Amino acid sequence: MSPGLGDNSGRNVSSDATELGVEGDIYTNGEYARRNPTFAVEDSPWKARQVLAAIARLGLQPRRLCEVGCGAGEILRQVQLGLSPDVICDGFDVSPDAIRLAAGRAGPTLRFRCGDFTQIETEHYDVLLCLDVFEHVPDYLGFLSAIRPRADISIFHIPIDLSAQWVLRSRPIMKERESVGHLHHFTVETALDTLTHAGYEILDRRYTAGALDLPDKSWKQRIARIPRRVAYRLQPDLTVRVLGGYALLVAAR
Repeated sequence: MSPGLGDNSGRNVSSDATELGVEGDIYTNGEYARRNPTFAVEDSPWKARQVLAAIARLGLQPRRLCEVGCGAGEILRQVQLGLSPDVICDGFDVSPDAIRLAAGRAGPTLRFRCGDFTQIETEHYDVLLCLDVFEHVPDYLGFLSAIRPRADISIFHIPIDLSAQWVLRSRPIMKERESVGHLHHFTVETALDTLTHAGYEILDRRYTAGALDLPDKSWKQRIARIPRRVAYRLQPDLTVRVLGGYALLVAAR
């Protein structure tokens, strides 16, 4: 879940997968694709809207943008559509399966590359996207420190797995490890402290409510929406801490 277009060959899709700092080989041996064949492309429009809202709040006008861990490339495509087709957008991922899906979305200014972003030489970016990625990386602090100098602003989407009810039940956390490969699990505080520890300055942070905004995957999720929605209006921080179902969208430099 990392990497992208470092050369200027003009090719829209390239491949030079390298040893990377992401968990095991499940991303390169096809196991992750077997468990998650769509690479969550169905969630891409929603995630792109969160990114575009953050870019607007900060008044950014990027001319060169990349996504580290781009998956099937649909988030990056939708972000480019929301900005301008002239914005150079480079997507990087270690999974050959993801890049094969992304290849169909490539164009003159939307390019994808298979490999480890931390090991690829690239131009400097105005904005770097790292959405639901570093919780998969064994050396997540080293990864975050390595990507920080590569862009002026980085935008992170970080799942907040450690709510009180998930810790009490434990099964949801283990499911995240088994199905999507989360190696690290964060509270709001530890997520923000992780970025600070890696040298970032936090510019903007907002909750995102995937459990409320995205389609339900089970009847249990439909039922859980009601208390989450009501409680969040009254006590957002406490709701995130106790009931979960939220993530953090953080802009930092």
